[in-house]
Amino acid sequence: EEEEGSDAEGDLEEEEGETPDNSQNKEHPEKTNGGIEETEEAETEGEFTDKKNEAAFCLETNLPSKGEENMGEQEEEAVGQPSSAPLPSIHKTLEANWGLLNQSFAPEGGTVTDVTELQKELLGLMGTYRDVHFTNSSPLREAKEVRSAYCLHVLNHVLKANTRVLRNNAKLKETKDVNKEFRDQGITRPKVLILVPFRDGVLRVVQTFITLLEPKGKKMDVSNKKRFKEEYGEEPGESPPKLHRPDDYHAIFSGNTDDHFRIGVSIMKRSMRLYSPFYSSDIIIASPLGLRTVLGADGEKKRDFDFLSSIELLIVDQADVFLMQNWEHLLHVLKYLNLQPLDSHGVDFSRVRMWNLNNWAAHYRQTLVFSAIQEPQITNILTKHCHNYRGQVCSKTIPKVGSICQVLVQLPHVFQMFHSDSFMDQDARFQFFVDKILPQYRDSVMSHTFIYVPSYFDFVRLRNYLKKEDISFASVSEYSQRSEVSRARHYFQKGEKQFMLFSERFHFYKRYTIKGIHNLIFYGLPTYPHFYSEVCNMLQAGVREGGGSVSFTCTALYSRYDMHRLAAITGVDRAAQMLQSKKTVHLFITGEEKNI
Repeated sequence: EEEEGSDAEGDLEEEEGETPDNSQNKEHPEKTNGGIEETEEAETEGEFTDKKNEAAFCLETNLPSKGEENMGEQEEEAVGQPSSAPLPSIHKTLEANWGLLNQSFAPEGGTVTDVTELQKELLGLMGTYRDVHFTNSSPLREAKEVRSAYCLHVLNHVLKANTRVLRNNAKLKETKDVNKEFRDQGITRPKVLILVPFRDGVLRVVQTFITLLEPKGKKMDVSNKKRFKEEYGEEPGESPPKLHRPDDYHAIFSGNTDDHFRIGVSIMKRSMRLYSPFYSSDIIIASPLGLRTVLGADGEKKRDFDFLSSIELLIVDQADVFLMQNWEHLLHVLKYLNLQPLDSHGVDFSRVRMWNLNNWAAHYRQTLVFSAIQEPQITNILTKHCHNYRGQVCSKTIPKVGSICQVLVQLPHVFQMFHSDSFMDQDARFQFFVDKILPQYRDSVMSHTFIYVPSYFDFVRLRNYLKKEDISFASVSEYSQRSEVSRARHYFQKGEKQFMLFSERFHFYKRYTIKGIHNLIFYGLPTYPHFYSEVCNMLQAGVREGGGSVSFTCTALYSRYDMHRLAAITGVDRAAQMLQSKKTVHLFITGEEKNI
């Protein structure tokens, strides 16, 4: 019975199974009494397994104290819950520190609330274990509250799951009924995957974990904390000079902005281990790029994705920023979630939940997606890649006043609608631009024309066309060297180049002010609504520097599939009128004299 109880630890004790690339045709060795496997061949230690040090971090050495055996036990029933669901029960370890976490949100002299209204709503929805898509997580306002809420939910989920396993381990050791089963585990140990775009996001998440777990008046034991601060913190002298950039830019790009990383985190009763091997981790925090280099692709020999087989909770934070990186990396990661593993990794199958064995894990996984904007590609994550049997909840922000109201320069805005058969039909947009829009600006009188292009694929297509037609233009993209950008800005401002082709990602990462713009063309509506007003307000820079009276023009192309972007720019009521109208051209005028 003792031997059976030891094996029942499964993936929640030390994960000693070898990775798929070096475990083929090998049998799982037997465990010693200490719970560490003895293998004939030395296994590569590090990111996936670490047999040398795992005994010190197993859950068995962190058994609950007397009176804590039932702490946090709760059945989550999601079906039929209202959207404003009540707060779930919180593990006592977390509940004590939740008020302290929100002190940073309180105004000076104001009272500290345990949970804000937004957090109450989010925690209620998360507690139903339905998928949640929250589209108003602004880096300037809601992001901190959102992060605190999902970190609490993550730790609550992990602590309850670990407590349940440890309690069942004790029951198995005491019982004499050999037929008694406790199916409380997945095939592999990792339960939670958190995807964030930059290393600074990992730092903030881990700091939130520590704040929630740290006992009052005591220091929490965090393994590898020094290494973590060195690799994920911002080094002295690394901070960029104080450039004049919008507040949202500083909020997004503060701290370490490296986008290639992955780290395992294991949670114990009064301690936390950073850099735990994936197969011994409760939580994996990574960027899509950092995971893709491990997952590999079909045909590659060295790859591993078994550690994603039993993910119960997926969090995609700052999903809009992933659009500005490489969206394909995120889709690649989603493709490998909850697949049946290639190796058993030493798991005790008598402890594995039946829905894991039956390959139904994807239907029991909760997915939480947080973004600052509404975008079809982000929504597609839930509609195409999420199959939670409990359903999903999506919040929608209704922009009554669009970002066009933030345009300060006096400017006529001409919105031209073109017909398109689908969201992915880029040929219709290109043909409309080439046939209807570009000829109006070919005359030398219409110089200083700035073309804003949201998609890099469209940017390349337009650049090739302008080269082919021998049109005078300069181009700036996220791949341009600093010297190329300087030359392009100089030639355009002086009028030596008639057009400037400008990619949205360059604006996202740099936020340069381009001087000398007289005519503005939005090849597509910006992904972020405030980019529209930011680009329009660039026209002021040329007026201040050059002086004199200059007439400006602005043309924006849109189709019926740009509904969300159009509503965010013009306001939902105006957007509805524009899309339903028989007219294809609509005029707005902004500025000091008129504001329509």
